[in-house]
Amino acid sequence: WGPGNRSYPVTPGVLQGQVAVAGFDFPRYSLFVIAVGSLMAAGTWYALNNTRVGLVVRAGAQDREMVRHLGIEVDRYYTLVFAFGAALAGLAGVVLAGRNGLEVAMGDSVIIPAFVIVVLGGLGSFRGAVVGGLVVGVVQTLTRSGVVAEVFAPVPVVGELAALLPALEGLVVFGLMIAVLLFRPRGLFGNPEWQSSEGEGDLLVGGGDALGPVWRRRLALGAVALLVVAPFGVGLAYDGFVVYSLLVSVLVWALFAVSLDLVMGYAGLVSLGHVLFYGVGAYGTVLAADGRVTDLVAAVPAVGSPLAAGLGALGYADSLPLALLTGVAAAAAVAWVVGYLSIRVAGVYFAMITLGFAELFRQLVVKLPASWAGSTDGLYGAELSYSVAGVSLGEVGDVVLVEGVAVGPVVLAREVRLLYFVVLAGVLGGYLLARRVIEAPFGGVLTAIRESEARAQFLGYDVVAHKRRVFVLSGALAALAGGLQAVTGLVVGVGPSLLHWINSGEVIVMAVLGGMGTLYGPILGAAVFRGGQELLSTHTGQWRALLGLVFVLFVVFLPRGIVSLPGELRRRLRERGGDPPTGAPAETPAEPKPEGDD
Repeated sequence: WGPGNRSYPVTPGVLQGQVAVAGFDFPRYSLFVIAVGSLMAAGTWYALNNTRVGLVVRAGAQDREMVRHLGIEVDRYYTLVFAFGAALAGLAGVVLAGRNGLEVAMGDSVIIPAFVIVVLGGLGSFRGAVVGGLVVGVVQTLTRSGVVAEVFAPVPVVGELAALLPALEGLVVFGLMIAVLLFRPRGLFGNPEWQSSEGEGDLLVGGGDALGPVWRRRLALGAVALLVVAPFGVGLAYDGFVVYSLLVSVLVWALFAVSLDLVMGYAGLVSLGHVLFYGVGAYGTVLAADGRVTDLVAAVPAVGSPLAAGLGALGYADSLPLALLTGVAAAAAVAWVVGYLSIRVAGVYFAMITLGFAELFRQLVVKLPASWAGSTDGLYGAELSYSVAGVSLGEVGDVVLVEGVAVGPVVLAREVRLLYFVVLAGVLGGYLLARRVIEAPFGGVLTAIRESEARAQFLGYDVVAHKRRVFVLSGALAALAGGLQAVTGLVVGVGPSLLHWINSGEVIVMAVLGGMGTLYGPILGAAVFRGGQELLSTHTGQWRALLGLVFVLFVVFLPRGIVSLPGELRRRLRERGGDPPTGAPAETPAEPKPEGDD
């Protein structure tokens, strides 16, 4: 145990060395891996197609409710399937560890390609999983080895493009998945029924109605008031880290979670690539602050110079509001393009195609020359100020509103920074905009789409158009969160780690933890997640395990999130008091038997 890498002490002699096959030398262990994989695939295929368990599993994939009506406890079978899948994954890990060794993050390089393979081949298709794995493996090998570049080298233009493929291996795989899903939305051999999103949207939607709108409004106003006065306690009740690092981080992640809740909690679209818009907002903000956007505009023929002069007159290169606006506008445009291409698919396919676009952007940032977007080093050190058209309040991070205020011996405030209130205003503005949209008729249509897309379409609503519009709005809010994240560090800057897919996973955890479909639930989830992360990490090195355990407990006992806690407590208290649960029919007294009947 421990963070260090491990390796098997001894590899059996029969698996060492190489063996000649058809005039080519192959490592014996590689052939062993191929043999084990083939046996696993053949055994799984036989179990699915020639056993009673496989029959029930395949029937449940078609219509789980019908299987239940036949008296079969299909949930137990699916638990068995999950355990069997975990065992196969464990066996694969054992076999591959003999080749690649063991490390803590050994699963990071496998989990995303595994999703790509399954989606590429098609959900519900065992043949698709096998073919998808072979296709991805062959494409990766041909791309990495440079074989394609050698084949097309004589062709003038194609050869130059093919020479770039070894450096763009990740782009090729995700580009392949996106292309297949765009032209064949269910994958190569997928079951068409898996493309439907019916019934997926209401499983974990938050239930925060127990407090009522009046109490929720009062609690919200109280929370905002506490956030406003929080900086005045710096140096008195707590140090600056609590407000200017932890609380600012909570606010930024809260806005990010709210943006995701718009599409996941209200439209029923699970986006695994939402970090794309978060990252575009951050990179757009920093690129604008670094002057590269102005240089790009100036390079446009004919109109570039006048536009660049106009931007210079506005003080564009070092203006915080204009830099944030640039990031938001860029992300909204990207969200429109991604939404236009991906909304046509649904369910897991939509989740994976958004992840594909996010990974494409991350690979571009890393692989392109550093002069474009900083590559692996990122972009740091840009200067921003609170200015528009030459009117400036000072540099970002340097403006202090209140410092060292005291009445006699009583210190009222030590340091209150303007940047904190800029972040707070951005988060509150984003939340209020999202709330206004959801409370409008547009929000009602989104809820109807989430509950039953077919029914909403039958009523005459343009389902695709509504999804695209909310997707663009969600991307813009995520970009605002990313831009604020880029300017709240010790220096203005952004790096490729911000684009990692794990950030999409964490914001999904926050939304589910707080309660989806409420907008304020994800804010609570972000506060609990980031607060718990900070608290646990200061006391134990195993904070990730403890945080994961807390999340599992919440999902098991509060599947609708923290916002459902008051209602759940009220229900349990009512049950203990002997009252029937809300909505349950009251028991009627039994009719007395006529006398003389035995």
